[in-house]
Amino acid sequence: MITYLTHDNIDKNLWDDCIAQAPNGMVYAWSWYLDIVHPGWDALVEVEEGNYLSVMPLTHKRKYLINYLCQPFFVQQLGIFSVVPINVETTKAFLKTIPKKYRLVEIRLNEKNPVETSWQGVGLHRNHLLNLNQDYDVLSSNYHENTKRNLKKSLKRDLQLVEAVPVQKIIHLFRNDRGAMVKHWGDAEYTRLERLTNTAITSSNAFACGVKTSDNDDIICGAIFMISHRRITFLFSGNSKAGKEVQAMTFLMDQVIRKYAGQSMVFDFEGSDDDDLARFYQGFGGLPTSYPSFSFRMRNSLR
Repeated sequence: MITYLTHDNIDKNLWDDCIAQAPNGMVYAWSWYLDIVHPGWDALVEVEEGNYLSVMPLTHKRKYLINYLCQPFFVQQLGIFSVVPINVETTKAFLKTIPKKYRLVEIRLNEKNPVETSWQGVGLHRNHLLNLNQDYDVLSSNYHENTKRNLKKSLKRDLQLVEAVPVQKIIHLFRNDRGAMVKHWGDAEYTRLERLTNTAITSSNAFACGVKTSDNDDIICGAIFMISHRRITFLFSGNSKAGKEVQAMTFLMDQVIRKYAGQSMVFDFEGSDDDDLARFYQGFGGLPTSYPSFSFRMRNSLR
């Protein structure tokens, strides 16, 4: 039986035990991650012999007296996480158990949550993954020609990778560049990202790095990567005009791939539905995959 639990009734230890054992576990699903990105989250839980067998976070808000579910910032995928295989009926059962009080639902499930495309409100989103279990020479040989050219250009600029970069510096780069176009993010969102990353770094679930030139200690680009379930997730990045001119982000991505090459891990580019970003990720050999979203008003749900 699937049970709805309000936040105070969720056993975080049982929750994290489930996420730890789930073959489809992701960094976004840890209780500490959810606590930061969406305080007060509720959940659907399937219990067996006192343990959480399957779980689904419910990240809710209320506006104009309407309760609704939405996708938090800094979370690409959520949905159902389970220690047993998930089939279409599992997905349907969880979606049907969403409490009726949530009149509007706009959520993203994860890549291991099968759906029927005939279901009303189902959409598919694009992601790119790179298996790192081969030597770097093999991985880099699969880079697209444009990526190889850009990498060669960056290597002529004597760029240097900087590890353990303060998160604020990466956020600063983003806010001064692409962040100017992200109007729905304010100080609260960037503060939350900083707290999230620093918490994850403390628990060895993240690292932040950047790129600088040999004659300047200031980074010209930087990125935040989450690590969990043998998966490196490219969560966030910031770049500058100088960084773009010398292909610093290409250099940074290549350095991370080089570092983890030959390990039983997956590099998750975390996107993208944007064609330009998709081409950039594919340039490193990232293979397209998809994950579902589900959007509906309760009167049009699966009931």
